[in-house]
Amino acid sequence: MRIFENLKFDFLGKRKIAYTISAALFAIGIISVIVKGFHFGVDFKGGSEIVLQFENPVDITKIRADVDDIGLGNIEVVTFGGETGVMIRTEEQVIPADIFPVVVRRIENAIDKVYQDVPRQIVDSTTSSVTYSFENPDTTNQVVDALFAAGFQSGSVSEEPDNTQMIVRVGIADWIEENLRDKETGNPFIVLQEIRVGPKIGEELKQDALLAMIFALIAILIYLGFRFKFIFAFGAVAALFHDVLITLGLFAALYGLIPGLNLEIDVTIVAAFLTLIGYSINDTVVNFDRIRENIKIHKTRPIKDIINTSISQTMSRTILTSSTTLLAVLVLLIFGGEVLKAFAFTLIFGTIIGTYSSIFVASTLVYEYATKYKKKVEF
Repeated sequence: MRIFENLKFDFLGKRKIAYTISAALFAIGIISVIVKGFHFGVDFKGGSEIVLQFENPVDITKIRADVDDIGLGNIEVVTFGGETGVMIRTEEQVIPADIFPVVVRRIENAIDKVYQDVPRQIVDSTTSSVTYSFENPDTTNQVVDALFAAGFQSGSVSEEPDNTQMIVRVGIADWIEENLRDKETGNPFIVLQEIRVGPKIGEELKQDALLAMIFALIAILIYLGFRFKFIFAFGAVAALFHDVLITLGLFAALYGLIPGLNLEIDVTIVAAFLTLIGYSINDTVVNFDRIRENIKIHKTRPIKDIINTSISQTMSRTILTSSTTLLAVLVLLIFGGEVLKAFAFTLIFGTIIGTYSSIFVASTLVYEYATKYKKKVEF
């Protein structure tokens, strides 16, 4: 299947319009970054991410109301993978100090339901657990089993027969689970996943993600410098910077404006950006290959005509490839679930802007270099 088979279009003649479009997108992005800034996910800023799987479809508005006042500060609640999944994000990693005594009282009440006023003492307490000591192993084992059946993460400190100590975990997920079980009595659920990331680890991940993109661009620059010429490599990498920076600006500009689309920057989005870089450079290389072939064949033709002809000749392939990619990613956006929506959205916009930059940024820079410095591009 071929379309635009006999296309003859002056792409370079429209380059000033393209410059205006790119400048406008850059300006919108810069203003958005200054005014709104970037919003990072738990991966980069630290915090907790808990995924719950309910037995029946849930009312996400009710879940938000249920967890809004449990003392964990600003909580984000979104659907996850369907009508029965819920993802809860909070910047807290451990139970806040003012909530911890409440948790301990609930544990104490649960123990009293098993053995009223049973002798016990707290022998250790951390931000994530409480350790009790009882008079004998039988009492310890019965309390452990009873609390576990009631939904607490309880266990024996030791497997020794004479063990008299019980440890009860009091993490963020446990606190959320305990509160929701009282309010969602008719809809059982399990904690499917819990991710906790410290601020230091988040900062390291942020730096590693940035380095990954920088090294990818450097590797591409070196590779294309050997395969073509340096000006081609520079044009291609400049187009990639163009794509990444505009897409980042879009994340800042559209954050919170599209219902149901979480545009936080996390590890998944970094993967989308690296995929975007790979897709865009592939499109650019196809155009450059055709330009190089035509330069070898038509040695006396002006460089402007050669570039325009080369882009026109590859336009059929460009449109068909971009269209099929967009179709696949659109399906992912619609049916891929909450976690993949931002990933798919990034690829959709990246595919469009990557195709645009291959034509109006990478190739145009080669032409600008050749005309400004009166350099004849030869292979």
